Parts: sequence; C-alpha cells; structure tokens
Amino acid sequence: MEPDRNEVYERIPWETLEKKGNDRQWLLYAVAGAVVLGALAYSFMRNQPVPVPPPAIATATSVPATTTTAVPAALQPPTVASPLVVAEADLYAVDPEDLLDQAATHAEWFAVEFLSFDGSEQSSNTLSALLPADAPLPTAPDGTQVFVDWARAATVTQTGPASFDVEVLVRSLVSIGEDGFRRQPTRSLSVSVVMNDEEGPRVAGLPTLEIVDPVNGLALGLTELPPDLAATVDPALGEPVGGIAAGDGSLQIVVMAEGSDGVRRPVVVSP
Repeated sequence: MEPDRNEVYERIPWETLEKKGNDRQWLLYAVAGAVVLGALAYSFMRNQPVPVPPPAIATATSVPATTTTAVPAALQPPTVASPLVVAEADLYAVDPEDLLDQAATHAEWFAVEFLSFDGSEQSSNTLSALLPADAPLPTAPDGTQVFVDWARAATVTQTGPASFDVEVLVRSLVSIGEDGFRRQPTRSLSVSVVMNDEEGPRVAGLPTLEIVDPVNGLALGLTELPPDLAATVDPALGEPVGGIAAGDGSLQIVVMAEGSDGVRRPVVVSP
C-alpha cells in the first residue's frame, strides 16, 4: 500500500468557491440597501415641517399687591373696566357746606308752607307731610288767604352731627274776606332740621314765630345840592333833593325817581 501524499490539483475547484462567493455578494447587497434606505429616511425627515411648541401662557397666581407679572403684549387680554369700589366711610363723607345748604333750603320750604294758607286740600297735604307726624294743622276763618312774599334763611346753627337750627325770615301778605291783601310784618321762624340718611332733611319739631324789628340804616349824609349842579340834572330822571359825598371826593346826586308803579323813590344818579 502506498503511503498518503498531498494531492496537487492542476485547476481551482470553482464549484467549491461559488457558494461562498454568493453569500458575500448577498451580504454586500444588504448593506448597500440599508445605506440607501437610511439616506432616504434622513432626507425625508429633513423635509418634514418641524412642529412649533405652543406659546407659554401666563397663568394667574396669587401675588402680593406690589408685585407685577410681565405678560407679552400679544398675549395680554383686552382691558375691562372693573366697577369702582368705594370705602364705606367715603359713602357717608359729605361736605359740611352741603349739609348746611340742605338744612337751610328745607327750612325755607317749610316756612313758606307753614305761613301760607288758602284752605285747599293740596296745601294741607303738603304741610302735613313736612310737619312732625302728630302735629296739628293751622286753622283760619273762611275766606282767609295768606301769600308768602319771600323767605330767606338768615342763620344756620349746627346743634349735633346731623341736626341744625335754622332762622328763617319771612314776609307775607294776608287777605280776609273781601278785603285786599295787606302786608304783614317780617317774622322770624326758628326751625329744627335733622338729616336722615334715607329720607333726607326732616323738620324735628314745631317752630318758634316772632316779629322781627327792622334795623335802622346808617346815616346817609345827605347835603343840600348846589343850584348850578341841580340845574344840570335831566328832569326825566327825577327831582333833585340833595347830594352825597362819595369816597373819592365826588358828589352823587339824589333824585326822587318815579317808577312804573307810580311810586317816587330816592335813588342816586350820576351828575
């Protein structure tokens, strides 16, 4: 038996290499395909729009009164006017001058209704509403009529936080029966007025009523008018009766001027 020996082939057994070559070839194809797919996927992702994150919206939080949170102008909501909140103390804060005026006005109204009289139901109802609830109404003989010529508050004295004493001067005219109206002496009414938050000013009691004596005026200083100066006065102005020395040294002329009512009254005219 011959000993083993290495065989030497004169040709390469390509059939043995063909199988291995096919495996490597398919591997190369797979790698190449993966690269191509990866490139396509990358290109596709780059061309897709990038989603924009939603803008941050400021949420309301409790902050101290002295701290402010800056909000972009584009995100600020429209401004809505909130109702004005007024402190309770400010609601009751009233100018003292206004209280005095209200008290004086109400006292004048009461004085006119208190002295006026015509016997009508409307007059009685108005006065009844102004008087204290249990006060009696004025009475008068049939045919009596009283007309108030004028009424003015002379003084207003505050007697409490919301109470006032008002002195009202009143002049009236009276007619009884078939007689004409006669002027009455000027009278003074002292009226107590209280301020009510819900109903406004109210009369707190019955008034006092008394005649007021007129106060004498100051000295006029009327002097005799020189004849040559009196001759310069237009007769249409009135009859000259004298002159009054003015503060600047000039002389004012006093004449008796007749009014449209036929009454002649002393007035001052320029020379």
